[in-house]
Amino acid sequence: MKIIAIGDPHGSLDKIKQLPLENIDLILLTGDLGSANLARKMAFENVKRRKQGLSEKNYSPSQRKRAYMEAYTSTIRILRHLGKYAPVLTIYGNVELSRSETRKLSKEIGTDLPYLTDSLNKINNVKVINNKLVTINGIRIGGLEYFVDTNWVRDFKPSDYQKRMKDAKKQSDKAKKTLSRFNQLDILVCHQPPLGYLDKVTAKFAPKHWQGKHAGSKTVLEYIKRKSPKYIFCGHIHEGQGKVEVGKSKVYNLGVCNYRTITI
Repeated sequence: MKIIAIGDPHGSLDKIKQLPLENIDLILLTGDLGSANLARKMAFENVKRRKQGLSEKNYSPSQRKRAYMEAYTSTIRILRHLGKYAPVLTIYGNVELSRSETRKLSKEIGTDLPYLTDSLNKINNVKVINNKLVTINGIRIGGLEYFVDTNWVRDFKPSDYQKRMKDAKKQSDKAKKTLSRFNQLDILVCHQPPLGYLDKVTAKFAPKHWQGKHAGSKTVLEYIKRKSPKYIFCGHIHEGQGKVEVGKSKVYNLGVCNYRTITI
């Protein structure tokens, strides 16, 4: 099989259209499918305000809806385009909202929002593989959706530390169970890189107190060391784009719309 793995699209349909998609048997995506410009601006503004000891800014329902729909509509455009070329397997990054998260947001802003997963499942050739194992022509592919690992909370020390750590423990336990169920894989598709590899924060838009820290996942690293999947495709820390070997495993941080083609 000829497989192309593509890094976080972030709504960049123009870049996606430039990729070599002809004669590809399978397309893999590492999450963060749609544009998050509005959501990122809102989130980082409040990170800055908390750092300064200020209260968080409350954004209006219309602002929050615009941020959601920016990501939603740009995601749909990209997946419709990719689905024309080959079957697509995708996970969710930290841009996408789950069904329950979307329902909660809808209630908070007082308007119904479309469910992304429902919409993607209606697109020909597209399948969401959050925490799912898929076997194609004997190739075992595991999709691990984005989660907040406990090591991130410990190292980045958000202001709501206790709450974030409690949530991170639940998410990390779920991820560990998922990876245990996957057992041996040929390919792991995940959002964040393994801790200490291709994961150093240097982006100018990131808060100053994040700079130079490793934002990868200890849980993912431990799985790679234990089970040695042949390939790991990830994104999330865009400035960490590159390739590294962890034991017998080849890890690729594909950044934004960068790609790697393999034949397996």
